[in-house]
Amino acid sequence: MTAIIPRCTVARYLALRLAELGITHLFGVPGNHLGPFLTTLRDEGAVEWVGTPTEGGAGQAADAYARIHGVGAAAVTYSVGAFNLLNACGGAYVEQIPLVAINASPPYEQWQNYRALGMLTSHMSPRAESNLDVYRQVTVDAQVISHPGLAAGQIDAALTACLSERRPVYLEVMEDLWDEPCPEPGEPVLRRERPFSARNQPMLDHAVNAILTLVEAHPGPDGRPRPIVWAGEEIDRYRLGGLLTDLVESTGVPFCTTVGAKAVVEEDLPQFHGVYNGRASHPDVHRIFKDWATCRIGLGAWSTSKNLGGEQYVGDDWVMAANGGVSVGTSYFPDVQLEQLLPALQDTLVNRYGSGGLDADYYAEAHAHHGAPGDRPADLEHHRASLRAGGSPSRSAERITYDGLFDRINHFLGQETRQNWTVVSDAAFSLIGSMNLSLPAGGFLSQISWLSIGWSVGAATGAALAPKRGHARPMVFVGDGAFQETCQEISTHTRLGLRSVVFVLDNGHFYGIEQMLVHPSYYAERGTGGRGSGAPGSGDPDGAEADFYNVLHPWHYDRLADVFAGKETPASGLSIAHTSELDDLLARLTDPADPVNAGPLLVRVRLHRHDYPRAMAYKVPNPSEPA
Repeated sequence: MTAIIPRCTVARYLALRLAELGITHLFGVPGNHLGPFLTTLRDEGAVEWVGTPTEGGAGQAADAYARIHGVGAAAVTYSVGAFNLLNACGGAYVEQIPLVAINASPPYEQWQNYRALGMLTSHMSPRAESNLDVYRQVTVDAQVISHPGLAAGQIDAALTACLSERRPVYLEVMEDLWDEPCPEPGEPVLRRERPFSARNQPMLDHAVNAILTLVEAHPGPDGRPRPIVWAGEEIDRYRLGGLLTDLVESTGVPFCTTVGAKAVVEEDLPQFHGVYNGRASHPDVHRIFKDWATCRIGLGAWSTSKNLGGEQYVGDDWVMAANGGVSVGTSYFPDVQLEQLLPALQDTLVNRYGSGGLDADYYAEAHAHHGAPGDRPADLEHHRASLRAGGSPSRSAERITYDGLFDRINHFLGQETRQNWTVVSDAAFSLIGSMNLSLPAGGFLSQISWLSIGWSVGAATGAALAPKRGHARPMVFVGDGAFQETCQEISTHTRLGLRSVVFVLDNGHFYGIEQMLVHPSYYAERGTGGRGSGAPGSGDPDGAEADFYNVLHPWHYDRLADVFAGKETPASGLSIAHTSELDDLLARLTDPADPVNAGPLLVRVRLHRHDYPRAMAYKVPNPSEPA
């Protein structure tokens, strides 16, 4: 009897649906349960398989890909792979990233054998729902596909939830289901937005009127309103950058962004006043946001510890519109969506104050009001210029510091390179240091709430392959401890010929941020050496000792390039400790013929243990001040 080859199988159905969503790359680590699906995926040809060294790296790549493209996917094998992917999926859930987690499980027959005989095969657990149970905690929909007749409906339901809720979903598919017959895909999978009806209009109107009332109740000394907008992560997640730009351009209202929404719109807009990050903000930005502006309008901003940088609350002169509702002072308006709020607020402010009626340069106003103190910028352009001025090539033999590195990179990105770059910043000092880089829209990626160290290395893979920014080179900033977690993902950069530049910030092989969080006095107890003193990459020559558990085993990070490089897949590594060496490196990056631009480049930046970004100074006790 001749076997009938089905026109569509479960594997083909899922492959077609992923392609329909515009997914061009699927990241993961293969296993025998996943093999039939990957074979079908290759045969279909629309989605390219990207094997990564680790499941965590696959999840990080899919996360970054989804941040740019709108949805991403990773595929692993049962238990041993799925539990490794869990951390990345948890981060995507918290940070509202649409990610499809595909887990290939043992075949139906083996599960029946276990039920009848108690026989376990590779990667199985006595708890048949163990994988499903844990993924239910970090997804908006989790499905086990064990019946081919139900597969299409389950897949479509999960993908619809992923798009609509903007969070991960989980598809666990038994191995022997991949080749089973399945209907052809029908109607396209679409995002289902929460409907806006006549019932919602009064609540929206009340929220907008409350915002206007708050603005008018907090005028400046001259009687004029002085609000500032704080644009946040949901502007990015809901793709509302255009509406935000319309709002600030039509009203003239100044705005800042959160760190997580950095570069959600063009940062050269005349209304953009900087990145506000609580007490960790640039001092000029903090003064404008907290002291000069008289009320703050958060649009899509999350109240995370990182966004508020040392501040534990918002006041009654704040608006916080996020998570499907709006808080205005002490009042709350539920079920008000950002997509309707932004244009309604724009219309109301224009009707009240006229087109451009809130236009203001708060830096210039504050400078004039305070009698032109020398340590404050004269206007917005002066503030922006100050961020770039400190980073011009110096050719000096001074030691590199965190601030010196990022000031120099800022000058390079703004005035020296013609290439497009996507800055991918890891957690901790890397994130704090990079937040004041001046970047084009879409040019910055970071985790802002989950903060899984090492995320950036795998994320750079997804950033480089996402269609909308595939033209841009990833520039990664990652701490040495974080890099030790995920360094294998440089192998993927090399294999694919990604021309990433990965700055490994080696501050004397220890967890600087953990030391700062637990015992910040370490950074004050530096003997006579002072901040940034001592030999490059040294330990504690000044007498103060780091907590033992924060000390790392030292690596020659730049030499890992030789480990991952091959005849047809070049990779380069460099170690720098002085500003002149950084100048030389940046000059080489502008030369297309230089070998360092042929593949990924690992740059070990040797810093002193006692150095830290100036934005963290608020945490360090001043030994000259009484306790």
